[in-house]
Amino acid sequence: MSTQPHHDPDDFHTTARDATEAEVLDLEAARTRRVAATPAPADDTDGEDAETVDDTPAADGGPVDAAEDIPHEIQLRQRERRPILADWARSWRGIKAAAKHQTKDAGYVAAYHGVRLPKYAAKTAVWAPVGLFRGLGQALHWATAEEGNWHLRQAAAARGEADVWLKLDARRQRQTAWRWWVLALAGALIVTAVVVLALGPAWWRWAALAVVVPFLATRGRPADKPLTDRVNEGTRYRKLTAELVRRALTSLQMAAINSAVAKDAKAITFPVDIHRDGPGHLAIVDLPYGVEASEVIARRGKLASAMRLPLDQVWPEPAPGHTGRLALWVGYEPASQMTAPPWPLLAESAKVDVFKAFAFATTPRLDTVSVDLMYRNFLFGGQPGSGKTFALRDLVLAAALDPRTEIRGYELKGVGDFAVLESVMAEYGNGFDDETLAKAFAFIEWLYEEARRRSKRIEHYARMGKAPENKVTPELASLKGSGLHPLVAWFDELQELMTSKYGKDAGEILEKVIKLGRALGIIILIGTQIPDKDSLPTGITRNVNSRFCLSVADQTANDMILGTSAYKQGYRATVFRPVDEAGWGILRGFGPGATAVRSYYVDTNAAARIVARAVALRTAAGNIPTFPAEREMGPQHSVLDDLARVWPGDEKSAWNETLCAGLAELRPETYGGWEAAQLTAALKPHGAIKVADVGRRVDGKSVTRRGIKHTDLLTAIAERDRKRSAD
Repeated sequence: MSTQPHHDPDDFHTTARDATEAEVLDLEAARTRRVAATPAPADDTDGEDAETVDDTPAADGGPVDAAEDIPHEIQLRQRERRPILADWARSWRGIKAAAKHQTKDAGYVAAYHGVRLPKYAAKTAVWAPVGLFRGLGQALHWATAEEGNWHLRQAAAARGEADVWLKLDARRQRQTAWRWWVLALAGALIVTAVVVLALGPAWWRWAALAVVVPFLATRGRPADKPLTDRVNEGTRYRKLTAELVRRALTSLQMAAINSAVAKDAKAITFPVDIHRDGPGHLAIVDLPYGVEASEVIARRGKLASAMRLPLDQVWPEPAPGHTGRLALWVGYEPASQMTAPPWPLLAESAKVDVFKAFAFATTPRLDTVSVDLMYRNFLFGGQPGSGKTFALRDLVLAAALDPRTEIRGYELKGVGDFAVLESVMAEYGNGFDDETLAKAFAFIEWLYEEARRRSKRIEHYARMGKAPENKVTPELASLKGSGLHPLVAWFDELQELMTSKYGKDAGEILEKVIKLGRALGIIILIGTQIPDKDSLPTGITRNVNSRFCLSVADQTANDMILGTSAYKQGYRATVFRPVDEAGWGILRGFGPGATAVRSYYVDTNAAARIVARAVALRTAAGNIPTFPAEREMGPQHSVLDDLARVWPGDEKSAWNETLCAGLAELRPETYGGWEAAQLTAALKPHGAIKVADVGRRVDGKSVTRRGIKHTDLLTAIAERDRKRSAD
């Protein structure tokens, strides 16, 4: 644009530096200029004082605020110093990314030329003799000094000035006299070197040939026929510069940007120098006044086109500070060609606490994105082939590494993607037949009853001062018998249930569970392909606080998963291609906005290794769920486990009547109507438990009834688990 001055492409901080220098100049000027105020003569008709201002322009500009009135933050900017080390060199992440990029390029160049060595050797053998003779001819021509004043001697001969010609030729002869000596000395040195090489080790001669022959070949080859082939036909990565960013932004056909730049070339500024950031460069851009970063993000395709780069190599996002600040990251290569790091939870020593964040995905910059499970519900949405199921399975695998967590779920696609987790799940269904759908609906009903039971337990512990915020705490989750351990309930391809005859009731109940269960330790994970109101009720999507939208086909599906206006704000999962970019999506619910991430890919073999470690952790904690062989016989319930779940807080002993009431509340279909005698009979096979008299104070009186001790119950559970492990 004609109004925009030229900027050096390598000067990333031109605008920021100019702004700082301007402030310094204004401060210096402020120290020399003052506003002259002179009281006006008194006016009989106007009793107010007046002030006359001397507005005569000073030599270096008009009046400004005095130096002492300059805001403190502007004065501080005068003393800002550039960092000694660049941003990328101040962290191992930046150093490793830069080293990896350079090593990868060097390795590619070496491999490219390595496979062409025979071709290069043949070309060198052809052109080296030519270079030898050409070099000899050039040396002789230089020794004769013919080129020195040749044109002057020709002119003198043409004019018939013999004396001038003789003087010029005598000068040439004086030049050639010492040149022949130089040439003779060089020849003697070459002969000496040849003799030394002939008498020395063989590797000397090979080393000399490796240097001399290519040198002669370069002297002998034609100028348009290089010995080596070009590695690149075009620029694979264009270094991010201020000029490149400005040109790209003014190419977006945004009137607000173009009109601002037309008035002021510095309307687009860079508060921070463009610098390396991981495997790419980062530019923090302050857009013109009134332009929001989301408007630029929504035009990501045009931005990539303006920079002549693939779409998945250009990643704009909002930057902290204000809504008009844009963070533009450009990778060394497209994200689809980057190798993602392995999932940290694959390490043998990796453990998970569902109350704390763990690694779930990586950004285009290969930064780790962590999520937490507790107090959250997740929605995974995407079309077939987007990687939705594997992303959801990552969370279930992570939950399995916390021995306290109970896992139950239904895979309504019927292919067995979650079968590898069966040994750590208390309930698992696979298929979309009517029987499996009926079990999934019954499971949702059970979740609602479980939420009701847990709410009473929370109330109980809140009165004891152990639930200060009336929700599950890490201490309560770890307390044996509290019944408030984390419960992960997952549904993959939930649309199969919601479009069945159970859908209406299932949707209403699941919405209630999502609303109530967050504080009760119930975590709901949902995966679906079709996020419309029939396949996923709006009440569910409205109350899910964490969302991951993978590849979708249109704006409607995008906004149904991420929320209204997400597409307009620039958060568009439509840019990802299914299958080719499986695992890529927009994650929302962690941080101020949404982020483009790629979930870790964990195949079935790697998942099996994680499950094996989870089984070992749960065995050590005495928390192995019902075995698959027993589940095939139908719903089985252990009275020992159920007693542990309904045990009243941290009481050392409990009456049978109290325990029967808790059991009936937990499973009315199984324990409804039980009396103390029935519980005593059910406990007889477990020799570790002794039913005896238990005394308590009730209304100031001592009351004795039959009951059991908590330590006996835990001993019986441990003995049972040991026998199962031995079997």
